Amino acid sequence: MSEKLLQNIHNPSDLRQLDESQLPLLAKELRDFIIDIVSRKEGHLGASLGVVELTIALHYVFNTPEDLLVWDVGHQAYGHKILTDRKDVFHTNRELHGISGFPKRSESVYDTFGVGHSSTAISAALGMAIASNLKGETEKQHIAIVGDASIASGMAFEGLNHAGVTDANLLVILNDNAIGIDPSVGALKDYLTSVKEGKNPKENNMIKSLNFDYSGPIDGHDIFGLIKELKRLQNIKGPKFLHIITTKGKGLQLAEEDQVKYHAPGKFDAVTGEIHPVSSAHLPPKFQDVFGLTLVELAKQNKKIIGITPAMPSGSSMKFMMEAFPKRAFDVGIAEQHAVTLAAGMATQGMVVFCNVYSTFLQRAYDQVIHDVALQNLPVIFCLDRAGLVGEDGATHHGIFDIAYLSCIPNMIVFAPINEIELRNILYTAQLGLNHPIAIRYPRGRGVLLDWEKPFEKVAIGKAKMFQKGSKIAILSTGTIGNNVSKALSEIDNPNAFSHYHFPFVKPLDENVLHEICQSHEQIITIEDAAVIGGFGSLIASFCSENNYKIAINKLGIPDHFIEHGSVNELQQICEIDVESLIRKFNQL
Repeated sequence: MSEKLLQNIHNPSDLRQLDESQLPLLAKELRDFIIDIVSRKEGHLGASLGVVELTIALHYVFNTPEDLLVWDVGHQAYGHKILTDRKDVFHTNRELHGISGFPKRSESVYDTFGVGHSSTAISAALGMAIASNLKGETEKQHIAIVGDASIASGMAFEGLNHAGVTDANLLVILNDNAIGIDPSVGALKDYLTSVKEGKNPKENNMIKSLNFDYSGPIDGHDIFGLIKELKRLQNIKGPKFLHIITTKGKGLQLAEEDQVKYHAPGKFDAVTGEIHPVSSAHLPPKFQDVFGLTLVELAKQNKKIIGITPAMPSGSSMKFMMEAFPKRAFDVGIAEQHAVTLAAGMATQGMVVFCNVYSTFLQRAYDQVIHDVALQNLPVIFCLDRAGLVGEDGATHHGIFDIAYLSCIPNMIVFAPINEIELRNILYTAQLGLNHPIAIRYPRGRGVLLDWEKPFEKVAIGKAKMFQKGSKIAILSTGTIGNNVSKALSEIDNPNAFSHYHFPFVKPLDENVLHEICQSHEQIITIEDAAVIGGFGSLIASFCSENNYKIAINKLGIPDHFIEHGSVNELQQICEIDVESLIRKFNQL
């Protein structure tokens, strides 16, 4: 790889020494550098390849880090990281103790705002711009780079709505490639398509009507055209909006052709783009596929079943339902608040609604869960994929707060299956009809069973299960982390001292079993793949104190600080809930 220019560029000051005519070559080198590292180390690919020219142009024209760039979501910021003093450590991207896969304020002065969830960039950049005005820094530039899938979210519109009545020095750049992780959806996408195709009348411009100085659409891969337009916009005060058209995966043919697969392709050949095959034969299924395939199976029998996903049909495997029953499954875009209240509306009309949202993204719709679903006791079925530690995406994406934030809500049932069969059975039980909403939390990645497609069995609500009876210490687990407990107990010196109880229901707790446990054991250990504060262990401790049991309780789970990125096993080791840590702990006792 002939890195003639890139090898001498460490930060934007070096970049600005180049002649403009050299920038297309730099763009090629930067693309090759991203492809080379991601092909070997994995990560997000297509988004960063699509904004190589934009990234170079922004740092070439604007005086970063004094001028402030905010990347929405941050999947597309790899080029930005490489050009801002992190080229030599880029190979550690998303690894334990390496650089984050997303912009992060503590990592670099060039990362002006931490991101990971969508549609925050306009509000954040507007806040910075208003602050600059108040401080008298009226020449400072503030730029938000937002994708077309992200700008359709409510929060982006809230930011645009406010920005349009300010004199803030804000430039919103719409990076329009018609795809987020899956293809963009909705009426706004249709509008943007008509603008791109020249079919939208010039006077019918919704951005202009919000008081933005609108320009575009222009070719986001024409680096000279981008630089010329950015220099023009540099001298215009107030809110500005530049619409650019890019191709996700630009520069790697297979990534351009299959943009969904190459969002985060795993390891691949850097020259051809061919993804290295990973055999999934003889492996347990992914939990998301157990959900997706089971939902289709149930929907064939139950005509009232509806599926909803906010922009994650592939990641949640709702795509199976969308393919089998296109009229009964909805991708509503990056719109978690809307997804939850839409589900509530459907539930009022007797529909059986499976609302599948990543645990970390349901945080964005918390009020809707309380106010629109639980308060009205509507039996919406929340399927929380990616619950617990998710690995390399890190602190922005771990689904570790759901037990704490859901178990305090009246009417809410909270369930965490230990394996695929239990997940199937609770999905079956929920669609038979519950009197309350339910949240079913399950992790990213594969389960533990090869033979999982068993006949359905109805789950008794609020019942715990005893896996092992011992004499002294009771281990209480919820969810798939219980498998770590079972493995650890099979390898310790004195297994007879330990009982192991699995609590699939965090709410309602099985109080009959809890009384038995407290009366027949000297100590309790709780374990959860979730935040310890306010979590399952806290609920057990509350039960014991309310019932005046003087029993020692040791709570294991995610400690009270944000856990960074790394493999799931590495992060479990940090939290001391991996199998080896549990063996050590149990042997000490």
